[in-house]
Amino acid sequence: MTTTIAVANQKGGVGKTTTTANLGASLAELGQRVLLIDLDPQGNLTAALGFTGRVEHTVAQALMDRNFPMPILESENHQPGNLAVVPASVSLATVEAALMTKLGRELRLRDQLLPLANGYDFILIDTPPSLGLLTINALVAANRVVIPTEARFFSLQGLQLLEESINEILFLNPQLKVLGILLSKFDRRLREERTVAAYLRERWGDTVFSTEIGTNSKILEAGSAGESVFCYGGAEKAAVGYLQLAQEVIHRV
Repeated sequence: MTTTIAVANQKGGVGKTTTTANLGASLAELGQRVLLIDLDPQGNLTAALGFTGRVEHTVAQALMDRNFPMPILESENHQPGNLAVVPASVSLATVEAALMTKLGRELRLRDQLLPLANGYDFILIDTPPSLGLLTINALVAANRVVIPTEARFFSLQGLQLLEESINEILFLNPQLKVLGILLSKFDRRLREERTVAAYLRERWGDTVFSTEIGTNSKILEAGSAGESVFCYGGAEKAAVGYLQLAQEVIHRV
């Protein structure tokens, strides 16, 4: 059975794209068949996995036209068949407005994923930093949510807002559950971050992943180079962290 995970947080800059890319790559390293979907018009996930300039069709066409199949690109940097990407481009920004007049607009992504379900163990969806129609499509299509967050006090409001939004989405998708909250870009040297991390674990308990992804310049460098942390030199420490996260995800699923 396929587990579809929306990686979401209404706040920007919390590590959604790097989490999607490197968690997906980690799951692939562990032998899982993984499909990553870039649902952010900025196309950062597409770029982070090296597909910029090689994209002919994107998720935008599939959302607008139910008869247009999902454009799936296989990653060449991982075991064949284990990691694939549905790319995005800036054209996705116009889709959100165009879909507002369409029937079943919240269900477009879910309907496109149904024929793909048996081909993958995990489908991960990178979302934009807002609760617009694209993020709603991701939450309706998913059965689990991973919420990356910084350990900063101003990040807590975004976390609470997303929790409220998920409760609203349950009317369209009663199967949706939070798989875990991920401390991303975490710096234990900072007192504020240690305090917020302690609060998160007290407030949300075991919902917070045991694994923490520490701040690491190599993670950003890898994404800028169009590679996962498994393919970028010097990112071995980061790769270990994401592998631990992937193992925790598999265990929770």
